[in-house]
Amino acid sequence: MGFFTKLSTLYSPPPHIEQLPHEVVDSEYKKHRRMVFSGIFLGYGASYLIRNNFSLAIPYLIEQGFTKGELGLAFSALGIAYGFSKFLMGNVSDRSNPKYFLATGLIISIIVSFLFGFSAWACSSVIVMFTLIFVNGWVQGMTYPPCVRVLAHWYTIKERGLVMAFWNVSHNLGGGLVGVAAIAGMWIFGSWQSLFYFPAMIVAAVAIFVLITVKDTPQSVGLPSIEDYHSKSYLKKQAAEVAKKEVEEELTAKEIFFKHIFNNKAIWILAIANIFVYFVRYGVLNWAPAYLHQVKHFNYKGQGLAYFLYEYAGIPSMMLCGYISDKYFRNRRTPIIVICMVLVIFAILLYWLNPPGNPLIDYFALISIGFLIYGPVVFIGMQAVDVVYKKAVGTATGLTGFFGYVFGTVGATALLGYVSWNTGFIMLITACVLSVICLIPIWNVGGEDYKVSHHKKHDVLEIPPQTQ
Repeated sequence: MGFFTKLSTLYSPPPHIEQLPHEVVDSEYKKHRRMVFSGIFLGYGASYLIRNNFSLAIPYLIEQGFTKGELGLAFSALGIAYGFSKFLMGNVSDRSNPKYFLATGLIISIIVSFLFGFSAWACSSVIVMFTLIFVNGWVQGMTYPPCVRVLAHWYTIKERGLVMAFWNVSHNLGGGLVGVAAIAGMWIFGSWQSLFYFPAMIVAAVAIFVLITVKDTPQSVGLPSIEDYHSKSYLKKQAAEVAKKEVEEELTAKEIFFKHIFNNKAIWILAIANIFVYFVRYGVLNWAPAYLHQVKHFNYKGQGLAYFLYEYAGIPSMMLCGYISDKYFRNRRTPIIVICMVLVIFAILLYWLNPPGNPLIDYFALISIGFLIYGPVVFIGMQAVDVVYKKAVGTATGLTGFFGYVFGTVGATALLGYVSWNTGFIMLITACVLSVICLIPIWNVGGEDYKVSHHKKHDVLEIPPQTQ
């Protein structure tokens, strides 16, 4: 019992400590914000280095006698586990110290990667591979929620558009570097198993960096809450202490689920819309190599280039969407999502209707789809953070992620494999339309004109009096 008590204490949110002198608050706030952001940026980006490595190992496993169907079944464990974990572990994350929570997810994922890299047993059967990939998917689901908990406590709603967009760039960078790490590993070690253990070595160093840099809340390091800091109430000392204690109280799992998530209509709308957004994201990404090969007659290098361009087109998109959301839509995210999903339709039509023999147009179409789809991918989660109490953001983003991965990603991967290409494109366009229809009711929800109030019975979105 003593061990588990100590373990529970380790993962519990650290207590608030005595506030630092007012004259050092500003400099300490800036320093800590740089540190925690660098920690979650590298931590989340590094998780992608050891998330999808199995896909790179598939050609070598086929040579060992496994079929594509068997390996596809084993690899499906990742999406299933990640979707469930992001929701369930998101709730645990809301009640945990993000430093240890994020690091634990990375460390266990590293262990799984080392097993694949150094143990012949790990690749001995479909059941074993499915089990290990499921474990990896589950602990990978522990990496996103603690990061958004940190962002919700260290940045105000007026800052999150650009800040969260920049943070999400980390997963595109990490995902894009998987191939580079694989090439480097095979060049250094001369073994295909290095696809697993070489990236894991890099992530091990990042996990240590996370433990050094990430902090839970400003109050845990002697600073005022982000709301007080931005209102300068730490200087004027006009904050109502009772109200502040209520806003900062930690919640039980039951309170999070039943007071802040399940009765929040905006969260459910975002979760359903996320199904269609992820259907488009992975419907295009997962099937691009096969479609380009069979229909557009691309070779292996052309397919790889198209895959790379699709992923990296999302980087400037997320930054631009974050800036526009904060600058022109008063921090509202839904208008950006809707506009992007409408424009995606035209990019998909170009990709679909462009006849074979025009590769530059296909590249342009995929760049356009990638550029437009990653704004909604990021902003669904960002909007979920904006419309719930900040002690429940992990659960909120976990629920939207659960719907996106389990129904959207798995649906795109499975359904599009059983229909014709033309039918598949019609399904992608339909998904775009359905996402827009879902989001229209919350067009004006969120943003600086709204605030999430923490009530004893439930959360509500309030419109403050217009005093300006």
